[in-house]
Amino acid sequence: MLSSVNVSIESLNLMTLVPMLIPIIGALLILVIDLFKSEQDRSLYVMLSLLVLGVDFASLMDSAGVFSKNGTVTGVFDVMLIDGLAILSQFIIVGASMLFIPLALTHKRFHEFSYPEFFALFLFMIGGFQFMVATDNLILVFVGLETASLALYTLIAMHNRDKSFEAAVKYFTMGALAAGFFSFGSMIFYALTGSVEISQIATVLSANNYADIGFVLIGVVFLLASFGFKLSMVPFHTWTPDVYEGSSAALAGYMSIVPKIAAFVVAMRFFEFLIHSGVVWLEVILYMGVVVTMTMANIWALVQTDVKRMLAYSSISHAGFVMAAILIGTTQSNSALFLYWILFSFTNLGSFSMLWISRQKNLPVHQQSDHSYNKFAGMIKTAPVAATIMALFMLSLAGLPPFGLFWGKMYMISSAVTGGYTVLALIMALNSAIAGYYYLKLIVYMFMRDPIVEDGGHIYSANATLPLKTIIGIAAIGTIFAFLAINKLLEFVTAFVYNSGY
Repeated sequence: MLSSVNVSIESLNLMTLVPMLIPIIGALLILVIDLFKSEQDRSLYVMLSLLVLGVDFASLMDSAGVFSKNGTVTGVFDVMLIDGLAILSQFIIVGASMLFIPLALTHKRFHEFSYPEFFALFLFMIGGFQFMVATDNLILVFVGLETASLALYTLIAMHNRDKSFEAAVKYFTMGALAAGFFSFGSMIFYALTGSVEISQIATVLSANNYADIGFVLIGVVFLLASFGFKLSMVPFHTWTPDVYEGSSAALAGYMSIVPKIAAFVVAMRFFEFLIHSGVVWLEVILYMGVVVTMTMANIWALVQTDVKRMLAYSSISHAGFVMAAILIGTTQSNSALFLYWILFSFTNLGSFSMLWISRQKNLPVHQQSDHSYNKFAGMIKTAPVAATIMALFMLSLAGLPPFGLFWGKMYMISSAVTGGYTVLALIMALNSAIAGYYYLKLIVYMFMRDPIVEDGGHIYSANATLPLKTIIGIAAIGTIFAFLAINKLLEFVTAFVYNSGY
């Protein structure tokens, strides 16, 4: 005899879906507008996208208020999970997106911004990342991950250069492999525990005292490989420099921030309960991954002749640096992760946007890359304001006080020492010193070399529109004056992380 089950709308708590549905509805609205009235000016789609993101940000603030009063909130048959990690990561995702999208108002006629589909895909991607971080259900994580990734592959290809198509294909291939690894890993844990919810998986494995440790090892290896691709961890990093080079500079900067914070949150939810359960071999693997990623990425960055590829390897090194927080697994380290990534968002997006100022649609025959170091030679004489701002971003990335990332690095290293990882803290400090060399190398080119003149003009010519100047200005202010708000920001981040139980 079948029994009916009554499910009330209130019990579903559909409000937990609102922040994710807003960008999806916005994307559909853009497509409908284009369907009925095509060839609208791109400024309309930029304004619509900003409006949607603004509403999304406001809904997140409302969710933050609900979380502060009631703690962790679940909804939609407990599939959605709104906790401190979900709220903080979505703030970074939406905030970085609001900084990125006005760059579409550039005066240069970049191919991708002439299509409303670009803005629709961008909003679909944001919705995917938000679903990814606001759940502990592995199936929904996978759906969010693939939604965001498929949109991102297309955004890269829309840049319409030969290297863009190559980058999109490489990213798609590596992303498909990572998706396969994630599926296999999730399948193994479902077979072991009968659940796809991370909290339930942790409970069952702990109750069984990790009896099937061999299968747990296999599942973790698959998931580590999957996250290794998404976070550009060595040796799964090989796609990163080529994909960043083939993307527009601004999109490359965006890719170094938003997809990675989503992957960090999922990795934090999954791996920290294993580390806290005393699974020693996982701690060893993560330790090696963090050290090798930081060190090798810095060594590769040292020998680059192209500034964009240097920043790509630099982003890999920063991801390895931050991955240490998941290894350490304390509230302090998790708070350090979010603090670091908020500060990194300003600095790195600003750095890549500075590359965009002088981007050339068609390279001269003699010029091998768009962003060689020689292009920045003597920039203090040809574009003094741009040179000064770029130098500030480089000093921040190097971790020099009082600029933004110095505080992120110090708090991360401090969390390693407090957590008993003194050797790791020393390695992190040493890598920061190594990284300083290639950041200072660019400053030397800009301030101590003579400008290179070809065809009657300087190679580097800074010509930025008001939206681009505004975004770079916001990034520069965030980088320079971050020290004024560090304590408040740290208190804000720690409150959410602590109340989430991480």
